[in-house]
Amino acid sequence: MNPLLQRLGIDLPIIQGPMAGADTPRLATAVSQAGGLGMLGCGMRSPEAMAEAAAAVRAATGKPFGMNLFVQAMPSPDPAVVQAAMARLAPLYAEFGLAPEAPARWCEDFGAQFEALIAARPAVASFTFGILDAAQVRRLKDEAGSFVIGTATTPAEALAWQAVGADAVCASGMEAGGHRGTFLPRSGMAEGGGQPSAEDFAAGMIGTMALVPQCVDALSIPVIAAGGIMDGRGIAAAQALGAQAAQLGTAFLACAESGIVPAQRAAMAAAGAMDTRVTRIYSGRPARGIVNAMMERLAGDEASVPPYPVQNALTGPLRRAAAAQGRADHLSLWAGQGVAAARALPAAELMAQLAREWRTACGALSMS
Repeated sequence: MNPLLQRLGIDLPIIQGPMAGADTPRLATAVSQAGGLGMLGCGMRSPEAMAEAAAAVRAATGKPFGMNLFVQAMPSPDPAVVQAAMARLAPLYAEFGLAPEAPARWCEDFGAQFEALIAARPAVASFTFGILDAAQVRRLKDEAGSFVIGTATTPAEALAWQAVGADAVCASGMEAGGHRGTFLPRSGMAEGGGQPSAEDFAAGMIGTMALVPQCVDALSIPVIAAGGIMDGRGIAAAQALGAQAAQLGTAFLACAESGIVPAQRAAMAAAGAMDTRVTRIYSGRPARGIVNAMMERLAGDEASVPPYPVQNALTGPLRRAAAAQGRADHLSLWAGQGVAAARALPAAELMAQLAREWRTACGALSMS
C-alpha cells in the first residue's frame, strides 16, 4: 500500500471521478464501500444539497469519501453578449417550446459552497476549474481535517497547487471526459481571476501518458492520474508512470448508481472510440463529450459563445427538456475517449472487476 492510500484510508488505488450532475450518493457510497474513494461532484450543488449528499453517504457507509467544487467567481456578463447568445439559441428553444430567458443567477456562489464544504468535513476536498489560495487550503486542513487535491492539466498548474499547500494533485489528461480543468495561461497566473484563452486551453491538451510522469518528476506530493483510464490495466499503467492512484470518471458513468438519464446510457452504449469531441457549445468551457446533433449544429458558433458558467446556464433549459423527452441529440453527453470500454455494471461489481484486472496487470508488469 502506497503513502497516498494509507493517508486516505482506502484499500485500492481507485478514485471515482466527481462527475457534477451525474454522480450520486449511492455511487460514492458503493465505490467507498468497495475499497476505493467515492466522490460527490458538488460544483452545481447548492450548499444545502451538498450537506444532504454528504449526510446520505455517511448514513450508508463509514468509509472515507470526497467532495469536489468548481473554483469560480460569479460572473457579470455584458447584457449584449447574453442577448446575442440567447438569439443564437432561440431556434433550439423554439423546438422545445421554450422562451429564451436569462436565469436569476449564473451559478452557485463559491464562497457559500466553500463554507458548506468545511461544515461537511469530507475526508477529501478536491477542486477543478481554478486554484485556492494558501489560506483556504489551511482552513480545509485545520477546520475540516480534509485532504486537499487540486486538478491540473499542465505541470505548471500542478506546481501551483503544490505551492499553495495541496496534499496531492490530480493530473487530468486530454482523454478525460467532461470539462477541462485548465486554469493557468501559459504566461502565468491569469490577471484579475480571468479565464484562460482558447490558446491556453489548446496548450493544456496534454495526454495522460505525457502529463503524469512530468507531474511526478516535478512534485514532492502524490500524483493521481486521470483521463482515458477504464480498466485495471490502465490503473497499473498509471502507477508504472509514477501515479499513486487513478481517477476514473467515464468508467463509473455507466454504473446503475450514476445519475445519467436513459438517453445518455443508450448513447454511451452505442459510442465508439472516435465518437467524442471537445466542445464549448454546451457550457462555454472546453469539455469532452459524445458527438450529437446539437454539438454539430452549433459547431460554427463555438468561438462566439460566452464563457462558463454563462453559456452553461443558458443551455440548461434545453438540456433539461431534452432529458425529459428522452432525446440524446440535445444532451451534453460528457464522456472520455475510453467510452466504448465502459461496462454497465453495478458499482460494486465494477470495483471488484477493476481490482482483479489491476492485480493481474501488476503481476504481469513485475514479471516482465
